[in-house]
Formats: sequence, structure tokens, C-alpha cells
Amino acid sequence: MQIYLDYSATTPTRKEAIAIMQSVLTQQWGNPSSLHEWGNRSALVVEKARIQVAELIKAIPESIIFTSGGTEADNLAIMGVTRSYSRPQHIIISSVEHSAITEPARMLERWGWEVTRLGVDSKGRVNPLDLKAALQPNTVLVSVIYGQSEVGTLQPIEELGKITKAHGALFHTDAVQAVGRIPLNVQTLPVDLLSLSSHKLYGPLGAGALYVRPGVELMPLLGGGGQEMGLRSGTQATPAIAGFGVAAELAGKELEEERLRLIKLRDRLFSNLADIPDLIPTGDMIHRLPHHLSFYLASADGEKITGKTIVRQLNLAGIGISAGSACHSGKLSPSPVLLAMGYSEKAALGGIRLTLGKDTTEADIDWSAIALKQILQRLINVE
Repeated sequence: MQIYLDYSATTPTRKEAIAIMQSVLTQQWGNPSSLHEWGNRSALVVEKARIQVAELIKAIPESIIFTSGGTEADNLAIMGVTRSYSRPQHIIISSVEHSAITEPARMLERWGWEVTRLGVDSKGRVNPLDLKAALQPNTVLVSVIYGQSEVGTLQPIEELGKITKAHGALFHTDAVQAVGRIPLNVQTLPVDLLSLSSHKLYGPLGAGALYVRPGVELMPLLGGGGQEMGLRSGTQATPAIAGFGVAAELAGKELEEERLRLIKLRDRLFSNLADIPDLIPTGDMIHRLPHHLSFYLASADGEKITGKTIVRQLNLAGIGISAGSACHSGKLSPSPVLLAMGYSEKAALGGIRLTLGKDTTEADIDWSAIALKQILQRLINVE
């Protein structure tokens, strides 16, 4: 028996997306920029997908720029804004961002930009008052993740966006974990830029998008033929984009029913694991992604029992989950997200994440809880 509980890492490509990709590969394989019939057929595929993705977040199609994934979308947002300035300015990010935001921010610092990293509370939430206090006259961009991939916390994006816009700066959110899982409407949400990714919502790997509010000007990262409204040169990956479009359309149709189903399963698993005294939930239990559970092991020696230890043991039992700590040159590093939330280095080595999806059943939930309890009991007793 195998149970996949790592849907925040990636989702299986749904059969409808695979079917359209196969059709495109065999029938609409032309270059979308070509003016002849073969190109026109491919261009129509891209534009249909643009409409499908736009509808998922209630955007106009022209505001969707296709990329290779969420990382490129984040980089296009951050660098696309900042490269338009001849002199370094100031940007603000949170202390719990994905590396697709933190690494570009470090690059900007090396180039003379000032970067403020907003702290979070013990649940991983940014205090809007901290954003107000951090804004400066030369703040040009604020970027705060919508749903944190490691601990599941949802940020107060609407309030943060309003504060930013009142100041006159641009607001970006990495919504890769949120799109297709919670309702999003950029017509009412005060965001200027929003990143999303195909493979987080049952589309193929290799496709993503950046929503750019009309009127927002970005500098492209790539020079070339000027595809994607001049912001993302390079021949579009038509098959992947087509699969992305179909997955986005179906995610929108299924969103509310699936969201409620996942919350029920998530809460069932939380309940099943509640009698393990040393397994402590992390993240905000109210403002939380519907499919997401995260914990750390309070009693374990961080050098002997880490999150990766638990991941490996569950993998042997046929269950796939994730750990928050990272391995660099053979040495484990504590999770920067848990450290930012105030956890000790020992605790930040012991974080784990279980994320649910379309194929998750109640039986999966119950069996995974039994397996995790047995593994933890064995590990703690051995220790």
C-alpha cells in the first residue's frame, strides 16, 4: 500500500491535462509565433489556456504572462520591478518566503538594494502594523507569500495589500500554494502581481504564470523575440501551457467541493494524531491552507531524530511526506521558516509536513496516522 501525502511538493498530472498535451504534441505542434496555419493552431491553444488560467483568479486574459513555473514568476515579479530603477531602492519581504523570493532579495542586496524582512508571530503570520512601520519613502515593492508551503499559514494578504497600495508601492504575492485551493479574485484583492504554478494544481511540470495588473510596468528578464506581451521571450511550451489551462479550468470548477473535503480530511488527521504528546502542530490552525498539516517532534534529540528521519521511515512504510530542514554538503540545516517563527534550532530540525490532495481518502488518513504513531514510538524508544 502506497500513500502520497506531499501534494504541496507536486501533484500528479490529471488525465484531462495529459490528454490535451498529447493532442497538442501530435496536432498543434507549430510555433505559436509563426503566421501560417500551423502557428495559428498552436497560438489558439496558448490563448485558450490564458483564458482558462485567468478565469481561475478572475483576471483578464491579457494580464497572464506564462512562465516556466512559480520560481520564474516570482523572479519576474521581483526583478521585473526592481530592474526598472536606475538606483537601488527599498523592498520588503516576509521572513517566511519561499527561496524563489529570498534568493532574488539577496541578489538585490548585493547590488545595493535595501531589503527589510518582516518578522512573523509563532504561527507564522505577519502583523500588518509591522508592515506599516517598515514602509519607507523609497519602498517600491512589498512581497508576502499567500500560503506558506512548510507550515500552511495563510497571510492577511488583503490587509497587507491595502496598506502597501495606500503607500504607493507595488504588492506581490507568491500564491503558488493557494491558487486552486482557496478562492482568489484579483479584481477585489489588492495585489499588483501574483505568481502561480501548474504542477501545484494537477497540471504538468514546467509551466507557471505571473498575473500582472494592467498598468504595472515590468522589465523583462530575457531578451529575445518578445513573446508574452514582451515580458517573457522564448517560444512558449505549448503542450505544458495547454495542460496548465485544462488543470486550471477544472480546479476552478471543483474548488469549493474539494476545499471542504480536504479540510475535513485534514482535521481528521490532526485529530488522529492529537494523542501523541510530543508531536506539536506548527502554523496557524485557523488561517491555514485546507490541505496542509505540519508538526515538529518536541522530545527528540535534533541530532538523532530529525524531520528527515521521519520522512525516511514513513517512506519505508510506503507513505510520502516532506521535512522542513535542508541538507547542505551532508549536514542538516534547521528550517529557516521555523527559526523565523521563534522555534529553537533543535525544533527546527524536526519539522515535518503532510499535504493532502485529490486522491487522498479517509482510509489513507487513518492508516497514515497509525503508521506515524508506530514509527515515532519506535524512534523515541530507541533514542
